[in-house]
Amino acid sequence: MDWMLLVVVAVFGLAGAVKGAVGLGLPPIAIGLLAVVMAPVEAAALIVIPSFLTNVWQMLAGANLSRLVVRLWPMLACAVLATLAGTGWMSDANARIGTILLGSVLALYALSGLVKLHVTVAAPRQHWLGPLIGTTTGMATAATGVFSIPVVPYLQAIGLEKDELIQAMGLCFTVSTVALALNLTFMGALSPAIGIDVAFAVAAVVGGMWLGQRLRQSLDPSTFRFWFFLALFGLGSFLVARSVL
Repeated sequence: MDWMLLVVVAVFGLAGAVKGAVGLGLPPIAIGLLAVVMAPVEAAALIVIPSFLTNVWQMLAGANLSRLVVRLWPMLACAVLATLAGTGWMSDANARIGTILLGSVLALYALSGLVKLHVTVAAPRQHWLGPLIGTTTGMATAATGVFSIPVVPYLQAIGLEKDELIQAMGLCFTVSTVALALNLTFMGALSPAIGIDVAFAVAAVVGGMWLGQRLRQSLDPSTFRFWFFLALFGLGSFLVARSVL
């Protein structure tokens, strides 16, 4: 086992543990850490299958899926179209810009979790804001491989109950993962050549999630989330600084 494969296992194990403990964070942590040692497009290719498997499970774990699809489909459609329109944004030629954007997205995502803003979006505004959020999320997905911003704060602001929110995030993340997979396939970045790395990543995520779920029972969720977002903010800031300086 070479050192890069060890890095992949360690990163996905950590990301899976965080996902199991707090219910989010797999793509931001995995892509953010891997971007330190590889191009964002390579990191995004590794995240597709582990992310898809965990998000499908999250999407199907509830009784609100059909209602959420009806409510959110305009946003989801715009996210897919924007992701596909951005095919090629994560090319080697744009690696430096992509790393800066990735760091910025991670920092913004972390800040949204740290400040805990309680914003409410009224129903009439959701008709036009939803597609705009989907388009912006798709552009961020195409450029960085991270599809948490701005869709997660938006879902938190439209009045979903706790179980609905978790399932809605699973739905949005699943759709974005499929769109990202198509994007990367068109670029030639998603191929059988990375199969071994992906297999180890999936195994590490499963083990990490099992550990994270065990830790959830003994850790204070709010304290864990605070340190998670603080560390993510530091990682995002580091990526930006490393690429700019």
